[in-house]
Amino acid sequence: MSLVFAPVPFPVSYHIDAPPLSLQLPIHTRLVFSISTRTRRKSNPQHNTLPYLSPLVITCSSSPHKLVRDSRLDKHVVKQNKIRFVQKLKTLLLSKPKHFMPIHILYKCRSYLSLPKPRSVLLMIRRYPTIFELFSIPTPPTPFRATGPLSQLCVRLTPAAAALAKRESDLKKRVANSLSEKLQKLLMLASPYHRLLLSKLVHLAPDLGLPVNFRSRLCNDYPDKFKVVDTSYGRALELVTWDSDLANVMPPVRDEVESLGLIVDRPLKFKHLRLRKGLNVKRHHHEYLIKFREKPDVCPYKTNVVDLVKESIEAEKRACAVVREVLGMTVEKRTLVDHLTHFRKELGLPNKLRGMLVRHPEMFYVSLKGQRDSVFLVEGYNDKGALVEKDEILVIKDELMELVREGKRMRRERRKENLHIDDGNKNDCQLLDNQANDVYYDDSDFEDGLDDLFQLEDFGSKDDVDDDQSENLIGLHEEAEFWLAETTPFLKNQNDCGSGPW
Repeated sequence: MSLVFAPVPFPVSYHIDAPPLSLQLPIHTRLVFSISTRTRRKSNPQHNTLPYLSPLVITCSSSPHKLVRDSRLDKHVVKQNKIRFVQKLKTLLLSKPKHFMPIHILYKCRSYLSLPKPRSVLLMIRRYPTIFELFSIPTPPTPFRATGPLSQLCVRLTPAAAALAKRESDLKKRVANSLSEKLQKLLMLASPYHRLLLSKLVHLAPDLGLPVNFRSRLCNDYPDKFKVVDTSYGRALELVTWDSDLANVMPPVRDEVESLGLIVDRPLKFKHLRLRKGLNVKRHHHEYLIKFREKPDVCPYKTNVVDLVKESIEAEKRACAVVREVLGMTVEKRTLVDHLTHFRKELGLPNKLRGMLVRHPEMFYVSLKGQRDSVFLVEGYNDKGALVEKDEILVIKDELMELVREGKRMRRERRKENLHIDDGNKNDCQLLDNQANDVYYDDSDFEDGLDDLFQLEDFGSKDDVDDDQSENLIGLHEEAEFWLAETTPFLKNQNDCGSGPW
């Protein structure tokens, strides 16, 4: 807010004969006023005139709330970042019809895999020997490859990792009905058109526990609930049937009386606000949160955002309820803040969404770990930072983490064994690796169908093909037998897991 007065000669005294100014501001806003003036003269110095003042500007601003970090919740983001490459490469492999990819096609996935140019794709794959395995297949005979290598290196999941992927796929098949209810509730929150773009849903799909092929399978298997329509912005999922049984807010994960250790039916002497352990807020912020909680709840399913005054307490109550519902649908009761901003217009969320999340530490926690900020639903975690209700998918994810740790132990033992090798053998091994990395494959005639997949990511792809000589493939016949592995039934039959191309 700014009040501007017309310039007047100097010296000057201001006298405003008007009633006091009343500002209709939210009760949580703490204003800081500042007055600034500047003295200026005309450009012609020959004129003997008095200096003039620039317009008097009175500005007011609100100081942002301090973000207190919580290591108990931050560890979940750190844990996810450690297997981010594993999850993304596994998604790529399962999205292919035969669940494997040639390495020279994988070069197109640098942007999706979040690998900068100097880092080697092969070295990253070899960091996880219990998750991925390399093998060779014959090169298709074409006139353009007459002088090229006779085999090409590919990557696929190990039998143990493939078994975990099969279990996860079977689990998502069994809970397909509950996953469809999540999509239906999400569409019911998207007022007034009850429609969401598939290009936006794909960002939130992994956090909701949706399968990789949800756009082709799940969205079409329940025509009585929703349908796929074409819009001017792209294909979207539209609500077909409104379910009144689902139009209820999520019940509290933990009872407040039980969580506080209070005696039942005994009223509190003072108004209590449950905050995370070790979190203290200022008095004016604490008073605002108490008053905010005492306001009547706004059901996001029964209230349209256009019926509420913009930036009012009721609008913020509805926005907090919407974010709470979305986080409650996720598997780990958390997601990226950017994923929520994708649906800001459809879900009726404020423009300064992150500021609203930070302003309500009793409900949400914003973590700064990782490349992008994450938001947690506080009531979904206990005081030790563990989930109150653990989804079965997380059990499979923990087993995947154990496979990663086992691979790390294998690499550590292998490194210890290499210490006993003499320098001559080390030089020979290094020379063999350098010769193997000098093989180059031309993938200009190889169609991979991954262009649409990369456009869905936030990280834009600048280079489609990586022809860096430091990251070329191993195509030698001498190493083909070393990398060859047996194929599991999960990898042989692509229909077992029900994962088709995206």
